[in-house]
Amino acid sequence: MPAMPAMPAMPAMPAILGAELVVRAVSLDDPTARGLEAAHIAEMHQRYDREGPNPLDAADFEPPAGCFLVGFAGGLAVACGGWRHRTDEIAEVKRMYVVPAARRQGCSRLLLAAIEEDARRAGYVEAWLETGALQPEALGLYRSAGYHSIPPYGEFRADPRSRSFAKSLVDP
Repeated sequence: MPAMPAMPAMPAMPAILGAELVVRAVSLDDPTARGLEAAHIAEMHQRYDREGPNPLDAADFEPPAGCFLVGFAGGLAVACGGWRHRTDEIAEVKRMYVVPAARRQGCSRLLLAAIEEDARRAGYVEAWLETGALQPEALGLYRSAGYHSIPPYGEFRADPRSRSFAKSLVDP
């Protein structure tokens, strides 16, 4: 499969490990994407002391029903995340992850904005996501990016540590 094009340039790209973050759409089956996904799953397993989420189906992230993005800094893959179709109006944000060495440098905020913009361009009007109480950095990111709490849904909805959020993708 040929490489997917880079996402349009976004303002205020952070410097990570001395390099600018470049966000590219890739297949979730790309080895780099699967490697980042595996690191995310391992971290969730460690944080929650239980088996982490299952690997995702790459077909769910193929345009036009979804998109998976990887952020590169100096040629290194340092972040990932994507969206997939949930309903005709709702895109679900999945697998937001930044490698530990690149955290606290703005990667997740830039990546989330790129995910939201791609979903908006695809016609979705709202984004939903599921995270957990033991991920305070994710909770802070989503709240500061305009997400509000919604009733639990998804794979871990019965877990009392599960937190679900939504955000309008249309201009107010």
